[in-house]
Amino acid sequence: MQDIRAIMNLFQIGSAELPLGRTVWQQLAKDSFYIDNYTAEEANAIRVSTTVFVRESGSTVSFEQAQHAVSSPAEAAKTARRLVRLNLLVLMRRITGEKGGPWGILSGVRPGKMVRKLLEPGLTPESVIDKLIDDYALDQDKAELIVEVVGRQNRLPQFRHNARQISVYIGIPYCPSRCLYCSFPGFALPAEAAVGSFLTALAMDLCAARQLINQYGLEIQTVYIGGGTPTSLLNEQFRQLLEMVKFFLGETVPTEYTVEAGRPDSLNQVKLELLKRYGVNRVSLNPQTMQEKTLKLIGRKHTVEDIISMFQKLRSMDEFYINMDIIAGLPGETEADMQDTVTRIAALHPDNVTVHTLALKKGSRLKMSLEECSELLPGRQTTENMLAIARQAMAELNMHPYYLYRQKYMSGNLENVGYAKAGTECIYNVQIMEENQTILGIGPAATTKAVQPLTGQIKNCYHPKDVHTYMKNLTTYLAERNAVIAGVFE
Repeated sequence: MQDIRAIMNLFQIGSAELPLGRTVWQQLAKDSFYIDNYTAEEANAIRVSTTVFVRESGSTVSFEQAQHAVSSPAEAAKTARRLVRLNLLVLMRRITGEKGGPWGILSGVRPGKMVRKLLEPGLTPESVIDKLIDDYALDQDKAELIVEVVGRQNRLPQFRHNARQISVYIGIPYCPSRCLYCSFPGFALPAEAAVGSFLTALAMDLCAARQLINQYGLEIQTVYIGGGTPTSLLNEQFRQLLEMVKFFLGETVPTEYTVEAGRPDSLNQVKLELLKRYGVNRVSLNPQTMQEKTLKLIGRKHTVEDIISMFQKLRSMDEFYINMDIIAGLPGETEADMQDTVTRIAALHPDNVTVHTLALKKGSRLKMSLEECSELLPGRQTTENMLAIARQAMAELNMHPYYLYRQKYMSGNLENVGYAKAGTECIYNVQIMEENQTILGIGPAATTKAVQPLTGQIKNCYHPKDVHTYMKNLTTYLAERNAVIAGVFE
């Protein structure tokens, strides 16, 4: 397995690491392998020959392929890198007998961005699917999935590019408890005085963000309050938060206003009424599973019945689109568990369901205790079967995939997919994942992602994850955000 990972890491080869001529990678997987690669440009074509030497057996395997009609030096370098990755994948399959992941040589978080570029010159969806299979070694079902997702995004009127339109993310760093799989730096809700200090700092952050919006004539399309679990705040604290956001918005009525409720035990009737009063129109209620045994294992302090009861209360108010998150590949779960989970969720008829694949994130309790519970983790094929079960269930609910992203350390090298009934898609999710517009980040662990309107070039800045660092050095972080926004919109 370590040998496979060592080769897979080379799939992220950068242009500076791939000159024309011969390149040898020696230090791989405790010297089990070394790789000899030769890249040449000949008669408007790129030829790449790759050989892997297996020291233990003394054997070698080689593969060569070429790509014609290279239009520019930049295109030549890009093609060479792709051919090296393809060669490595072919050779990895021969050496290990393993097929490799269903996403072939794609290693990025946002495969939709590349697919969108392929569709822009007028290629048909069918020809793009063929190209993904032939040039990037995707499995057919993944190629069809990502082309379907991008096609649906392109048809969303809210996704059309508007140079001055932005979305706003507001991060609330508190959680009732920390889940087994989570690496997010959520803090247990502290004393009221400490939360009050945080809200004071957040108010300053919101005020500075409003000044930026006014200064550059920006228009807010969506607001997303996430975390953490924002609804873990006490009732009065939660009211203060929503009141601050109301002041920040002023006369603006965003197209979409989402609050991530996360856990049903963080909500009550008072908070539901506050959500309604302050104009929230989308709520994310995230069970992750509908299996009691797994809820206990991952550290949730609520039951399946709590999820169902809170969903019904939200639905009875008839004010919100409701999203539910589930995770494929949780410890101890089987295909039968996933079938039961999606059957129970289908009975509730949510508007959106986001199906995540478990990622072994650095800093999570699951990652740190992996040796103890690795035998509980479903294998790649089981996890892939779980995703297929979920996709079929969503299709039966007349939900369609509308956004997709991938992460490091995902089980089976798979993907996260958001499904929605037509007209209920979460625009914020699409905008942030496809990097189609500027996202103004407010609060701890928030990222500001400024998209240059003409070129699409992106500049980022980051608020710190630690609450105390955020409050102590807030003016510094606000100055950094000001500079990033000015660099794009001035």
